[in-house]
Amino acid sequence: MNKDYDLVQIENRHGVRMLTLNRPDVLNAMNATMMQALLNEIQAAADDTSVRCLVITGTGKAFCSGQDLGEYRERAESGHPIDLEKRLQDVYHPVIAALQRIEKPVIASVNGSAAGAGFSLALGCDFRIAAESAKFIQAFIRIGLVPDCASTYLLPRLIGTARAADLMMTGRVVSAQEAESLGFVNRVVADDVLMVETWRAAEELAKLPTKAVGLIKRAINESWSVDLETQLELEARLQTIASNTDDHQEGIQAFFEKREPEYQGK
Repeated sequence: MNKDYDLVQIENRHGVRMLTLNRPDVLNAMNATMMQALLNEIQAAADDTSVRCLVITGTGKAFCSGQDLGEYRERAESGHPIDLEKRLQDVYHPVIAALQRIEKPVIASVNGSAAGAGFSLALGCDFRIAAESAKFIQAFIRIGLVPDCASTYLLPRLIGTARAADLMMTGRVVSAQEAESLGFVNRVVADDVLMVETWRAAEELAKLPTKAVGLIKRAINESWSVDLETQLELEARLQTIASNTDDHQEGIQAFFEKREPEYQGK
């Protein structure tokens, strides 16, 4: 059997697609094959109108331990070391960009350690729900490297530069509870109910007017690099798009009929 088979498992339920990293023997460490599979599935979810919320989680004891250092060492010993710049540009960056670009809500369900680029992967999602036992580690400094996969971009924006510098420069372990208090985890739940709570949250997001959710995500992302006037213009354009959706009409109709709207994501 191909050892690379099924490195990303897929489950669909009520408009939610869950993608599960499946290399538990190495704590779901990243290699090129798994990351290409993950990218393919994110892109497929973006194009599938039946998918209205995406979840990323991991099999076993970890969410994702970052780059597979075993692969890194093997390549170095073989005389063909990994070109980290090329690996980032060709393999990792497209995944983070796809998570930011997909106009559907994305939840990271952090079931265990999220270290190095695995931490970055969680940050690339829109929401983070963590098990009580989950740990977050900006582990790059521990092997003399710089945080990558957009950690230096996303983390300061979530928790501020001073706190981000603390986590990145020390590489210390952050508990799920501290992560929530710092503000980069949305919710912490007991380990034994993580999947139940993740599905519940995802299914609630999947019931929302998906086009509007996607436009909100676009507006937030673009706001980081433009001035106020540009953002105001963008809001006006996006509002025009939103006002022409079926879900907007359903929302208006439900308001006047004094009932809960039933959005279809169109």
